[in-house]
Amino acid sequence: MTDAGLRLIAAALAIGLGTIGPGIGLGLLVNSALGAIGRNPEAAGTVQINMFIGIAVTEALGIFALVVSLLIGFKIF
Repeated sequence: MTDAGLRLIAAALAIGLGTIGPGIGLGLLVNSALGAIGRNPEAAGTVQINMFIGIAVTEALGIFALVVSLLIGFKIF
């Protein structure tokens, strides 16, 4: 196997494994937020704000994995 092939496999693993955690985290976060809104509809505004902040923080991990994958794929690092 050539170095280019190994580099592509490493890039694929970096984005693939790096987005598993954020994907699971987003599912749990939205599930909990929607459950909380269903139980207490008056608190929907507060729960939604906190949910969106949590989504942004969780997505940052996925974006970080994408950046690392691109750096590996384009031989920058």
